[in-house]
Amino acid sequence: MNIIEMTGRTVEEAISLGLEELKKTKEQVKIEILEKPNKGFLGLIGSKMARVKLSVVDDPEGDAKVFLKDVFNAMDLEVSIDVQLKGNNLNVSLEGPNMGVVIGRRGQTLDSLQYLLSLVVNKDRENYLKVFIDTENYREKREETLIRLANKMARKVKKLGKTMVLEPMNPYERRIIHAALQNNPYVQTYSEGDEPFRKVVVALKK
Repeated sequence: MNIIEMTGRTVEEAISLGLEELKKTKEQVKIEILEKPNKGFLGLIGSKMARVKLSVVDDPEGDAKVFLKDVFNAMDLEVSIDVQLKGNNLNVSLEGPNMGVVIGRRGQTLDSLQYLLSLVVNKDRENYLKVFIDTENYREKREETLIRLANKMARKVKKLGKTMVLEPMNPYERRIIHAALQNNPYVQTYSEGDEPFRKVVVALKK
């Protein structure tokens, strides 16, 4: 629902009701006043309510900032939010004194924020936006750590001749492991188990 009409005793009341219905702020909508209120004869007969039309403005950057500000306020965190829309990618950079809390254990909180924000900005959209949230260059550092882990496990499997099962990872991290070892001449990788406990298995090539 991106366009609604709303009535109220005053224009401001009609707008407020419309914003509440859309769950948007004034900055996120275009407002048209269709009818101003009229008290009519003796303030009763022929009185008319105010009627307004609210149209949601396509502003994924603004929507992202509003959502994340609400989340961080609820967490009592001071976070600077920078949002850049590039093509179909929405890139979010976060800065603040307590980014460890935002990242969470092995990036789980950051991943959850990214997932929730993706739901928010893609609601009622025709063209899907890929959301990417990062802070303190965590994503790149994590990727480097996972590549090192993948190569270490490959050497271990080759040396011991045993299959190694890694800890549960999200799909993004599993892809990094698979990609790091896809051209390894000695080992192969595959995933097993159900989400969120799905793991990468590193085994000798047959």
